[in-house]
Amino acid sequence: MQEQAIFAAGCFWGVEAAFRTVSGVLDAVSGYTGGKRANPTYEQVCAGGTGHAEAVLVTFDPTKVSYEDLVRKFFQLHDPTQVNRQGPDVGTQYRSAIFYMSQVQKEVAERVMSECAGFYSAPIATEITEAGPFYRAEEYHQRYFEKHPERAACHI
Repeated sequence: MQEQAIFAAGCFWGVEAAFRTVSGVLDAVSGYTGGKRANPTYEQVCAGGTGHAEAVLVTFDPTKVSYEDLVRKFFQLHDPTQVNRQGPDVGTQYRSAIFYMSQVQKEVAERVMSECAGFYSAPIATEITEAGPFYRAEEYHQRYFEKHPERAACHI
């Protein structure tokens, strides 16, 4: 049995790498979602005109890790109070977002976000939006840190 979740928390390289370390996660894929253009390229997304966010599609075994645990991990990975940015990465493509795939996922995401709100000195800017099409990023973005061990981190 497997389920999927989509998270956007800044640069997808670091988000993908972080979710890959979670026990029960079967796969994590970098891509684009939340925009209005079909099959966008990295260059198009970075130019800012597509409306897409850099995001990660996480496939997981719910008998080993819960969606709630993944949402909590998401909030630990980045600063959800930043609007359309993470660190030096600026633009709507770097926004904080949870793209839910069911009513249950939406309710869990909203509850966890509400519980986390008290831990931050600014309001949480994370958007919780119904998932639409997810477009896999170009191959050179997949497992980026495994391919480039000299790049130990990015700004997430």
